[in-house]
Amino acid sequence: MTGSRIVSMGHYQPSRVVTNDDIAQLVDTNDEWIRDRVGIVSRRIADSETVADMAAAAAGKALANSGLSAADIDLVVVATCSSIDRSPNVACRVAAKLGITAPGAYDVNTACSGFAYALGTVDHAIRAGASRNAIVIGAEKLSDFTDWTDRSTCIIFADGAGAAVVTATADDEPAGIGPVVWGSVPDKSDAVRIEGWRPYIQQEGQAVFRWATTALAPLALQACERAGVDPSELAAFVPHQANARIIDGIAKRLNIPNAIIAKDIVESGNTSAASVPLALSKLVERREVPSGAPVLLFGFGGGLTYAGQVVRCP
Repeated sequence: MTGSRIVSMGHYQPSRVVTNDDIAQLVDTNDEWIRDRVGIVSRRIADSETVADMAAAAAGKALANSGLSAADIDLVVVATCSSIDRSPNVACRVAAKLGITAPGAYDVNTACSGFAYALGTVDHAIRAGASRNAIVIGAEKLSDFTDWTDRSTCIIFADGAGAAVVTATADDEPAGIGPVVWGSVPDKSDAVRIEGWRPYIQQEGQAVFRWATTALAPLALQACERAGVDPSELAAFVPHQANARIIDGIAKRLNIPNAIIAKDIVESGNTSAASVPLALSKLVERREVPSGAPVLLFGFGGGLTYAGQVVRCP
């Protein structure tokens, strides 16, 4: 059976940087409190850019880095929970912006685990023969849904996009994307929510923290087991950039002494479905992880949903 692999990455962030001191002008908080509570120093906030604009920018960079052309792409998948428009979907708008003709095009909404979900579905499509070359994108404009008077949430969320070009492997080539481990905890779905017609992000921070730091490490280890990779072999761990303390808590339980732990949250904040590809793209761009090295991706959050897989670094 033909597998798939990531051949290139790309990312995009808005130019406007919002520091903790800037946030302190809006609500009763300060830089030290924010750094200690969530580990964020700054974040990027979009002005006129839409989710589709940022998704297309990230995807365009990934495509340029892949050696493929728009004519080679037959599937576009976008993970997002913050697109204001219901139809046309973001994937179709990205395809139009990049000049990709007649691709399969759909959006996935599992919030912060969205990129890993989307990557899993694309891997399945390629294995089934429904696609050959795909672009997978995580893109969010969470600032559209942020209550800038609520200090428990406005310090956290931000905007951006990350993308990967995924292609089929040759018959004699090992798969570069391992089996996905995914699932959800529906009875706790209210812990992170964006509801109603004029919604703001709301979350039960302590409940999410307890769940993330106690329940997720065994699930991430399942992704390693299914891929046949021992955790000690991992070159990097790229989790959803939810909170620095959550990242540290999961990483500690994984026992991954040789892995770089992605901490893009420090300068990018929490970008939901964009956070994993955004962080991975930066690691690849800075050449911090060798090509072909195993990397554990793991998204988790709203739903509560989770998904992860081991991939080979492009």
